[in-house]
Amino acid sequence: MTAPLWASRSGSGDPLLLLHGMGSSHRDFDAVLPGLAKRFDVLNVDLPGTGRSPALDERPTVAAITDAVERTLDEAGLDRVHVLGNSLGARLGLELARRGRARSVVAIAPSGLNVPPERIVQGAGMALARVVMRTAQPLIEPLSRSAVGRAAMLFPLKARPWSTSREEAIGAREGFADSRDYWRILLWALLLDVPRGMDRIDCPVTLVQGTADWIASGQTVRYLPWIPGSRFRPLLAAGHAPQSDRPETIVRIVEQTAARAAEWETRRN
Repeated sequence: MTAPLWASRSGSGDPLLLLHGMGSSHRDFDAVLPGLAKRFDVLNVDLPGTGRSPALDERPTVAAITDAVERTLDEAGLDRVHVLGNSLGARLGLELARRGRARSVVAIAPSGLNVPPERIVQGAGMALARVVMRTAQPLIEPLSRSAVGRAAMLFPLKARPWSTSREEAIGAREGFADSRDYWRILLWALLLDVPRGMDRIDCPVTLVQGTADWIASGQTVRYLPWIPGSRFRPLLAAGHAPQSDRPETIVRIVEQTAARAAEWETRRN
């Protein structure tokens, strides 16, 4: 069994888990972390094979990666947590909710419900990104020092890539170029993943989609009829990984969704 994932912990309050997408690392939440840490006890993880986290011994399906996330929660002494996830991380957040480990979920552009032609395009794009970032790996650190360099690297993911931080650019290197299990995760956790049991989710879910997200523009709203009581929130002028496009708005959405969870639990009890 693979060891728990690497995680940083900051802030105080209700526990909040941050789950990044494929092609990034925990650094992708750099813009929202200060605001979230004022209200929450934040656990920010590197997913398997990324950053300081070990790759999984088993096949890295959504179920297996979620198992690793649960072991990390157990290691941190956390039971049910609020979740903010992006892309694959959002999909993992929904799986945690299905298992009863989430008090609320903010799912930004969750993967899983794209149709076969979209999966082919997404797979080809992710494969190309891996090759390009591996080839350009020696240039990433120097490019990360300037707004122009960061914009060149992150424009497919962000609507305002020039506003990103050096941490986010290094996160893209960790997620694309340095990932130790990229191809297996691409196959098993993205291209072959079929969500099941979403109707068993019993916590507030806010589905978020950037209006400038051309990577997964159609699939987020497809979760709405599957998840009881879920809500959809478009983000204007925001891309696929919009944490630095609209940081204040994302922090506010997390706070509002967590507040809904408190009301939800009061009614249930």
